[in-house]
Amino acid sequence: MVRGSNRSVDMIIYSILTLVAFLSMAPILNTLAISFSGKVPAMSGNVFFWPVDFNLNAYKEVLSDRSFFISFGVSIKRVLLGGAINFIVTVLMAYPLSKSSKLFPGRSIYMWFVIFCMLFSGGLIPWYMTIYTLGLLDSIWALVLPTAVPIFNVILLMNFFKGIPKEIEESANIDGSGPWRTLIMIYIPISLPALAAVTLFSIVGHWNAFFDGMILMQHKENWPLQTYIQQLIISMSSIMNTTDPEEVKRLSNMSSQLLNAAKVMVSMIPILLIYPFLQKYFVSGIVLGAVKE
Repeated sequence: MVRGSNRSVDMIIYSILTLVAFLSMAPILNTLAISFSGKVPAMSGNVFFWPVDFNLNAYKEVLSDRSFFISFGVSIKRVLLGGAINFIVTVLMAYPLSKSSKLFPGRSIYMWFVIFCMLFSGGLIPWYMTIYTLGLLDSIWALVLPTAVPIFNVILLMNFFKGIPKEIEESANIDGSGPWRTLIMIYIPISLPALAAVTLFSIVGHWNAFFDGMILMQHKENWPLQTYIQQLIISMSSIMNTTDPEEVKRLSNMSSQLLNAAKVMVSMIPILLIYPFLQKYFVSGIVLGAVKE
């Protein structure tokens, strides 16, 4: 009787999880179907989870322009450079802040400063004027340096470091290991789950950012990918208002809905390729690093 009851409960749980998984995947499947559909079915709302009037016009439009590949390269460069800077700064800030006030006398002051910066920003205009004054406009540094210190990631990693037994570091100190060696040889290897979580946050943040590219990049060839695809609809609208018959004919089967669907799917591919390698560390890193100070 108990075994039969357990099977019934398992079936209910699996059914609920299957339903939740489908509901989570439904928007993605719908977007994918729209991106492969024709203009009329997509605009009339007749596309659900399977393409109607299958064609590749939206993807051809996105991929045919050389600017797409240039912007893709800018985003790759931004993710690699920005992710590396975020990783280094996060580790170097989290490690000393994880110590007690006895070992780090100024810790409380730094923590108040960190929390204040996380809750309040200087505003858009001071942010832009600072970047302009430093001469960073229209360069890759304008995209990575303003976000070099991810405060949330620092707090997450700091709490993870605080959960590491102090006896491990004391043993390393007895063996003659200094702070740098202890951090590199002990703390970083132990903290792989938390490091994977904060790295994923940094990668996704840099990859999905588009607003700063619109504000800080003055030339089209310096746009990151998200800024480029965000401008596709505006560019198509301006072309459609011209009298060039070839351009109008080329875009006659396009719509903003098709292009939006295509750009969303293209944007998801790199993250979907990276996530499986970090997923096994992600949940444990979030849980263990989310304990309040």
